[in-house]
Amino acid sequence: MSRMSVQRLAPASILAALTLTVAACASPDVESGPATTQSVSPTASRSAAPPPPEDPVPEVVWPLTGVDATDADPADVGRAALSIKIENSSNARPQSNLQYADLVFEEQVEYGISRLVAVYQSDIPETVGPIRSMRPMDKNIMGSMGGPLIFSGAQRGFINDAAASGQDLIAQDVGGYGFFRVSTKPAPHNLHGTMADFYEQTDATAPDTQFTYVYPPETSNVAEEGTAVSSIDIDMSPRMQPGWEWDAGDGVWLRTEAGSPHVTADGTQLYATNVVVLWTDLRSNSSGGGSSVPETIVVTDSGTGYVAVEDSYIPITWSKAGQFDPYVLTTEAGDPVELVPGKTWVELVPQSGGAGKGSVDFS
Repeated sequence: MSRMSVQRLAPASILAALTLTVAACASPDVESGPATTQSVSPTASRSAAPPPPEDPVPEVVWPLTGVDATDADPADVGRAALSIKIENSSNARPQSNLQYADLVFEEQVEYGISRLVAVYQSDIPETVGPIRSMRPMDKNIMGSMGGPLIFSGAQRGFINDAAASGQDLIAQDVGGYGFFRVSTKPAPHNLHGTMADFYEQTDATAPDTQFTYVYPPETSNVAEEGTAVSSIDIDMSPRMQPGWEWDAGDGVWLRTEAGSPHVTADGTQLYATNVVVLWTDLRSNSSGGGSSVPETIVVTDSGTGYVAVEDSYIPITWSKAGQFDPYVLTTEAGDPVELVPGKTWVELVPQSGGAGKGSVDFS
């Protein structure tokens, strides 16, 4: 509240006495001028300054989504991220509880088949599946998450290489537990895992925030500066044809597989708040001790791609300095790409190697 400045005035009796004294002492030859009264006004008061606008940036966020975690249990916010290899062939779909993943990477393996690295941290279901084998690029894809890589089987050379790199591994091949088979699909498409068991086998803590998030969402440089888009069609191979359709009502991108909704076992269509498309190179890797497999190269000092946020997209550049370093996404002007808090899917689209160069169409 502002303080009013007030000037003190002499009492009226003293002023009257001073007036008589001055009049008695005045020379009779001097004519007194007319009496004047000076009005003293208090200093004008100023209204209180309006309070500053509330800071839109949450005090605490979930590290892999940027979503407000101020009211969440600190123990939950501080838990490890579980990166799990999930099969995505037609025999594996629908998957179980894939919709709870904070971050999902889609990669190409043999014969142009799709596999996923699904990362869970903010919302942990009881079980997930189907879980499949590890590939040489998986440690690099998820290394910056800090937690364990969970899989079922791999060529021994790839397992040894991942373990030697310092990556925490959970699999039956390395003495892990928590895996079981369901009766709704035939083997090998029916291996699932219990999340509580996986958490018992790691002492990792929460990952660092992986991307730049902006608050409020509409101020994202992708939303403000991008090109309008409502559909993203990606052709990675004859067996990898994911798509994304903008749902303005819910403000999310809905995922499709070869033009049909990609739903989970409970009927939930998979969705993302941010869709990141990275052009990558694939090379043949035979160091595992078995047949040669395609390896997606994600450790690189330069790459290009796209990011879709809200109903807009922009071309980007990207890099990843090392296995345990985060992805760096920048605009063509060199500014950090600003994602919207929520789930993110990363499509690793081959520009060379593997089943051939893919294509991406925005419309």
